[in-house]
Amino acid sequence: MNVRAAVDPLVMAKVIGDVIDKFVPAAELTVQYESTPEANGCDINPSSAAGKPHVHISGSRGSPNYTLVMVDPDAPRPSEPTFREWLHWMVINIPEGADASEGKELMPYMGPQPPSGIHRCVFVAFKQKGVMETVKTWPVERKNFSTRKFTGENELGLPIAALYFNSQSNQKSKKK
Repeated sequence: MNVRAAVDPLVMAKVIGDVIDKFVPAAELTVQYESTPEANGCDINPSSAAGKPHVHISGSRGSPNYTLVMVDPDAPRPSEPTFREWLHWMVINIPEGADASEGKELMPYMGPQPPSGIHRCVFVAFKQKGVMETVKTWPVERKNFSTRKFTGENELGLPIAALYFNSQSNQKSKKK
């Protein structure tokens, strides 16, 4: 795995900084809406991401389970992200190499619904020390979630993989 190729897009898009700290990738994170695997920085129409994606985490040694977090650090507007981070999805206890649907969903999936501007939708994977029976600070609201705070309180450490895509509203401005 080329570490620089995996991390550079996250640095350029300020995912590292706004959402997570710099890390060394230790696993492969695959996110697939419909039939196309997504890549860092790609554009996805909100209607194409309305349904849950297939997400696989593989390649990290020593952990049979993972936590996945999907957030939007640009809510409600990139110029004024007062809801940073908006929690779109959280799944714990994802088995090695399995789809995220086989884990325990703590926050149901919500596709991107950016009201204005281009929003980054960020998937972050963490290695668990074992099966998580309970979590500290169970997320009850989507707005103002903190990936760093959640992972710190639950001793998940740095990410092992991350991926982001851009999404913007489908609405066109109406001409009078």
